[in-house]
Amino acid sequence: MPDPGVASLLAASSPAAASAAEAIAAISPSREELRHWYALMHLARILDDKAPNYLKQGLGWSYHAPCAGHDGIQIALGTTFRPGRDWLFPYYRDLATCLAAGISAEEILLNGMSKATDVASGGRHMSNHFAKPEIRIQNVSSCVSNHALHAVGLARALKTYSRDDVVFCSVGESSTSEGYYYEAVNGASREKLAVVFAVQDNGYGISVPKSDQTANACASDNFRGFLNLSILHCDGKDLLDSVRALREAVGYVKSGAGAAIVHADCIRIHSHSNSDRHELYRSPEELDAVRALDPLPRFRHLLIEGGAFSEEEIQVIEAQNARIYEESADRARKAPDPDPKSVFDFVVPEPWTPDGDGLAAVAVTPAEVKGNAAPEMSLIGALNTTLKEMFRENPDTFIWGQDVANKDKGGIFNVTKGMQQEFGAKRVFNGPIAEDFILGTAGGFSRLDDKIRVVVEGAEFADYFWPAAEQMVEMSHDFWRSNGKFVPNVTVRIASGGYIGGGLYHSQNIEGWLTTLPGIRVVVPAFADDAAGLLRTSIRSRGITLYLEPKFLYNSPLARSRVPRDFAVPFGKARLRRTGTDLTIVAYGTPVHFALEAAATLATEGKEVEVLDLRSLVPLDFDAIAASVKKTSRVLVVHEDKVHGGFGGEIVARIAADCFEYLDAPVERVGSTFTPVGFNRILERAILPSAEKVLEAARKTLAY
Repeated sequence: MPDPGVASLLAASSPAAASAAEAIAAISPSREELRHWYALMHLARILDDKAPNYLKQGLGWSYHAPCAGHDGIQIALGTTFRPGRDWLFPYYRDLATCLAAGISAEEILLNGMSKATDVASGGRHMSNHFAKPEIRIQNVSSCVSNHALHAVGLARALKTYSRDDVVFCSVGESSTSEGYYYEAVNGASREKLAVVFAVQDNGYGISVPKSDQTANACASDNFRGFLNLSILHCDGKDLLDSVRALREAVGYVKSGAGAAIVHADCIRIHSHSNSDRHELYRSPEELDAVRALDPLPRFRHLLIEGGAFSEEEIQVIEAQNARIYEESADRARKAPDPDPKSVFDFVVPEPWTPDGDGLAAVAVTPAEVKGNAAPEMSLIGALNTTLKEMFRENPDTFIWGQDVANKDKGGIFNVTKGMQQEFGAKRVFNGPIAEDFILGTAGGFSRLDDKIRVVVEGAEFADYFWPAAEQMVEMSHDFWRSNGKFVPNVTVRIASGGYIGGGLYHSQNIEGWLTTLPGIRVVVPAFADDAAGLLRTSIRSRGITLYLEPKFLYNSPLARSRVPRDFAVPFGKARLRRTGTDLTIVAYGTPVHFALEAAATLATEGKEVEVLDLRSLVPLDFDAIAASVKKTSRVLVVHEDKVHGGFGGEIVARIAADCFEYLDAPVERVGSTFTPVGFNRILERAILPSAEKVLEAARKTLAY
């Protein structure tokens, strides 16, 4: 039964507040809860109203998305969340949510002013993007609703480890139009995950009315056909009704029945943000109408008129909030700004470092060969063997992707063959044909514990990785954006390159783009031993590694080599495949073999060519490149990707800047033509590099 103050509130509710009275009866709040809720709502409004002044005074908060009009659902969401137990993925309008969830007024202000002591990011992320990982309020990016995939990935991890935590994911109604939001709801419902999606519907996506977004008046009704999904509606302006809906949603997801959506009808009292002018697309009559529905004065009126609190008691709460704001603002203004020297902190975590330089496979004794300590393997065999070894080594290692878990097939190229049979469906399983879902859930899954290592096939072919591009960008700056508080421990395997007669959509090389992203490592093996060694280092390391597998080399005899037990290759360490004095050929992946073939031909012509296999593009072993160039004074850079915009351009630029005085000839490049890759083998040969093209370019450089 409610206490006397709440009972009188129930009795005194006006006819217009009948639904609120029903909500009070349903949730039975105590008088102290009502006091706490009102205090939070009022303090949030002070902070929200003060935010624009910081920009006017040049103190910060250059991005502010007001939460006024969303007060009910946000206070309900923040107080339903259990700090340190549940997980909350807020969005950029969630000031009241985050205040109610446990971020202090001072921490809100530190974020608004982008101070070094901002708990969300230390001033690295946009203002109004609140987070506090210490109590599990997650740092999310500005991309609309992309964190929905992370929420689902985390919920998958909770289910895997039999945890009873709940994941809350907050978005605006326009977010439901994003493809990855659909993928998130699809995955959460299919897997029956404990995710509560809170959709805050204020009717607009910036200036776009929701009628331009979807045919349904309620966007969440688009998901009515999904099994294992509860869709609940509430008045987001009404805190009590919002609490009721969220509690129902939590009960549903904790039962194991599936995921839930709480769709809250809100209003937007102000412009979308401080860069928007809503009077340009909203009439004065509409603005007057939404102001009349302001949740704060309505809740205040209900508490007083219902007899739960007197006017004097409410004023005491408000005066205390005013003091909290002034004291917090004074401390926040005095807080230090970020140090510009810190920009290189937390770009990428220190990797696991093996002993040695990753060259041990070169020297294999006859005894080792006889004892089969270093068996010869194909590149695909080395990958499969190493994956299984790493899964045996660390029981907190997982892999998913398209086709990776079929009984007699492991991925389109059989790299993961036999893994589900040995390690079970909880650790090795198929993902839907949705590359951003595959990658986004990896970033979420790894949030549960730093010991977890996730391996994904980011796409069956590199050509199909583009849907995951936004998730790749997102993950790349997680470590930096969170000021070192979170890094996804994910190895992203991608079959890349051509020479298989695959045409336009099975022949692309994408490292030219990937290497522009700070925060990730990019590696490309050319031989089986390095394939094993780089994969072992990738999985043992913290952070993100893009592992590009040249599909032409999977079963090619060119890539076969002996793989010593527990062989590992350090990142950023190139491998000298052949020594020489007349020319350096720098290459990686399949073209390493073209370089070696060309070098062998040139040796018969009296020219000794040095071949340097980069293995690792980011980090790059430029010291090895420079040492070789200084010795030979001539250099040729070879890669499979297009010359135009390819990674070779970065290598050439570094050589020109740092080794110019040692050069006796212009630096040449060999790569693909600036065209798509044709399907007919005649066209493919004309487009992709080859040993003959490398030989021709090498002779040109030698003759200069």
